[in-house]
Amino acid sequence: MSSFTAAIPAPIAALPWRIIFLVLAIGGFGLLVLYSAAGGSLRPYALPQGIRLVGFTGMAVIMSRVRAERWDQVALPLYAMLLVLLLLVEVAGAVRGGSQRWIDLGLIRLQPSELMKLAIVLACAKFYDMLPPNETRRWGALWPAGLLIGMPVLLVMKQPDLGTALMIAAGGVTVMFLAGIPLRLFVGGGLALAAAIPLAVNFLLHDYQRNRVLTFLNPENDPLGTGYHITQSKIAIGSGGIWGKGFLHGTQSHLQYLPEGHTDFALATMMEEWGLIGGLGLIIAFTLLVQWGLSVAAKAETRFARLTAAALSATIFYYFAINMAMVMGLAPVVGVPLPLISNGGSAQMTIMLILGILMSIERQNRQAVRW
Repeated sequence: MSSFTAAIPAPIAALPWRIIFLVLAIGGFGLLVLYSAAGGSLRPYALPQGIRLVGFTGMAVIMSRVRAERWDQVALPLYAMLLVLLLLVEVAGAVRGGSQRWIDLGLIRLQPSELMKLAIVLACAKFYDMLPPNETRRWGALWPAGLLIGMPVLLVMKQPDLGTALMIAAGGVTVMFLAGIPLRLFVGGGLALAAAIPLAVNFLLHDYQRNRVLTFLNPENDPLGTGYHITQSKIAIGSGGIWGKGFLHGTQSHLQYLPEGHTDFALATMMEEWGLIGGLGLIIAFTLLVQWGLSVAAKAETRFARLTAAALSATIFYYFAINMAMVMGLAPVVGVPLPLISNGGSAQMTIMLILGILMSIERQNRQAVRW
């Protein structure tokens, strides 16, 4: 065994394989869910998702070899480039499903707002890394970060994509909180936001977004219309019970009662067949991933690396927490997928980019300890 281990190249052996295997296990479980959602077929969901999973995992491993200082150097240029691309989406973006979110590059459709979830964390972390610590509690520490967050959020809201806009805002605000912005400002901002919600619902949100909020407050008001998704989702989850109906034996999804059972509501498809036990297992797996990310942040040598690693770990938490709350009727439906489980490459790519950056920072941490 020792000779076999010695034959493995040091860079490969040094990778955090337990975390890579954990991510692959979550992704592999997601392939089973998508296989079932397609009625026991690899197409059209599981096979493309599996190919992307392998490709993005390789991308994350390559990213782990990048020195952590490089993320510091590219933070603001990457943010600026994506901001320009978001403006380009408004001018010449591809329309799909009534939303204008993509730039058609021929072979692929690029969604800049998805990458902005990472860029906003890097940009805000860079800003607070440049700011002297004694300036953190002053007004000058607040408005530039607010501007960095506000510009992409407004552009993404125009697409319209409420879920992605919320994720971008959450990532940036998390960095602000971790950087030491006074808690009273967050409390005051939260109260102001709560007071502005009625105005936003009535004047800023699109009709379908407004209906989602009203449906969240009273899903039984229109069970065959706007409340249909969440009603069927609750039925699917509840019918799974503790142990579930068994793999490939879900009825709500297989009989097409559950809309979007392979994307935003993949959790309902899974819990109908795997039950409460499957849901708890998924929560534990994502929690272990977030816990590892926070441990990377705790050991980071620089302020930028600490803020980046902690906020990216929080982004993973926001992904699965918002989706689970949404699918169970505990939050409005805002279009946040369950990463590595829901069909689609955008969220899968984002999680793997996060994994690559975290592995890069962890590698730097190990080298600092050796020195």
